Amino acid sequence: MTFDFDLFVIGAGSGGVRAARMASQAGARVVVAEEYRVGGTCVIRGCVPKKLFVYASHFSEAFEDAAGFGWTVQKPEFNWQTLLANKDTEIDRLNGIYIRNLELAGVELIEDRAVVSDANTVHLVNAGRDITAERILIATGAAPFVPDIPGAEHAITSNEAFHLDNLPRHVTVIGGGYIAVEFAGIFHGLGVETSLLYRGEQVLRGFDDDLRYGLAEELLKKGMDLRVHTSVTAIEKTGEGLRAVLEDGSSLDTGLIMYATGRNPNTKGLGLEAVGVDLDRKGAVVVDAYSKTSVDNIYAVGDVTDRVNLTPVAIREGAAFVETVYNDNPVAVDHSGIATAVFSQPELGTVGLTEAQARDQHGEVDIYKSSFRPMKNTLSGRDEKMIMKVIVEPSSDKVIGCHIMGPDAGEMAQVLGIALKMGATKAQFDETIAVHPTAAEELVTMKERWTPPAAAAAE
Repeated sequence: MTFDFDLFVIGAGSGGVRAARMASQAGARVVVAEEYRVGGTCVIRGCVPKKLFVYASHFSEAFEDAAGFGWTVQKPEFNWQTLLANKDTEIDRLNGIYIRNLELAGVELIEDRAVVSDANTVHLVNAGRDITAERILIATGAAPFVPDIPGAEHAITSNEAFHLDNLPRHVTVIGGGYIAVEFAGIFHGLGVETSLLYRGEQVLRGFDDDLRYGLAEELLKKGMDLRVHTSVTAIEKTGEGLRAVLEDGSSLDTGLIMYATGRNPNTKGLGLEAVGVDLDRKGAVVVDAYSKTSVDNIYAVGDVTDRVNLTPVAIREGAAFVETVYNDNPVAVDHSGIATAVFSQPELGTVGLTEAQARDQHGEVDIYKSSFRPMKNTLSGRDEKMIMKVIVEPSSDKVIGCHIMGPDAGEMAQVLGIALKMGATKAQFDETIAVHPTAAEELVTMKERWTPPAAAAAE
C-alpha cells in the first residue's frame, strides 16, 4: 500500500519534534500536526516561561540581600506587564526556532487538530481532509486537571497563569507537586500574598522527606501561608474576588485561585480507542518498552504515556523511537535514576532513591546529611538553610540517592546524575577533592554517618 507519508506525528512538543526531525534525517517522509503552537507545554506554557518567572521572583530577596554586601538599593518597583511582554518575546523566539528546525530537517508542519481515523489515517479537523501514513506517533502531552467541585470554573490553571492581566493582592494555589510549589514561590516572590493548600500530609509527595519538610519550613519562614491536610470543597465568587470553601467548614477569601493538582494525558477526542489503542484508567496511552501501542504501527511518547512526565524524558523517548523503528537499533529508555529539579524557593535537586525507597529496597542503608547556612547568607543575614543528603547501600558502597535543597540544587543534581548512573561509590565521593569555597563541597566531605536520634539514644 502507498501512503502519503512514512510517519505522521500528532503533537509538536519536545518529544514529537525530536522524533520528527530524527526520522526525517533517517530518510522518512514526515509530517507533524499541531493545533496550538510549536514547542509544546514546556516551551510555550510550561517549564521555560515558568523558569523565567522564577528568575523574576528571586530579585525581591536579592535586593534585600545586597545591603549586607555594602550596596544601597533604592526601593525597587516591579512591573508585571513588562515581565509578561519580555516573556512573550522569548517564547515567540523559541517557537520560531522550533519551526525553523522542522523546516531545515525537511518535516512538513500542519497547524491543525489531528484525529486518528484508522490505523493508517489521520483526519485534519479544520482542513476537513485525510492523510495516510505508514506509522503514527502520538505525542500530544498532557493538560492540567481541575477537580469537579462547585465553582471550579472560577479557578485558573498554570496555562492561564502565564497570561494574567494583573497580579491580585492575594493568590491561593491548590496542590502540592512541582507546579504548585513553584508557582506559589513565584507569586510570593513577586510580592503577592500567597496561600498554598494541599490535601496531603506534606507537599511534594514522593520526594525525600528531609527535603519535603525542610522546604515547608523555609516557605513558612518566608511568610507563605502553607496549609496541609486542607481540601477545597467549593469556590464562590464574591464582590471583591473569590472565596475558597474548605472541608473543615472555614473559608479563605482571595483574589485568584490556581489549581495545580496534576495533569491528565491529552487523549480525549483523538479517536484512539476506536482504532484499538489501549488506554489506562487515567486515559494514558499504554505502550511497551519501545513506545509501541497495542496497534503495531501506532506509537506514543512523552506525557501522553504517563511514564515519567519530564521534558528530557519525552525527548529521549522520541529519539529512542526513531532508533528503534528507522535506524534498526532497538532502544528502550531507562526510566530509573532520573535526576530532577524543583524550582521552588529554595530550590530542590534530587537523583536516585529517597531514604524511604532505599530502606524498602535495600533494608539497612547508610545516611550522610548536613544542614547549614550557605556562605552567601552569612553577610546578607538571611535565615535560610541548605540541606544535603547522600544515601549509600552498605554492602556495595554505592551511592543510590542524593538530595539537595538550596541555591543551584538543580545544577548539582544534573552532575550527580552522571555519577550515580555510572555506579559511583561513597569511597569515590570521598576521594574527590572538594572545590572550596562552595556549597557543593559538602557532598564530598561528609564522612560521619547520620544516626537517627532514637538510635543514638539507645546506644
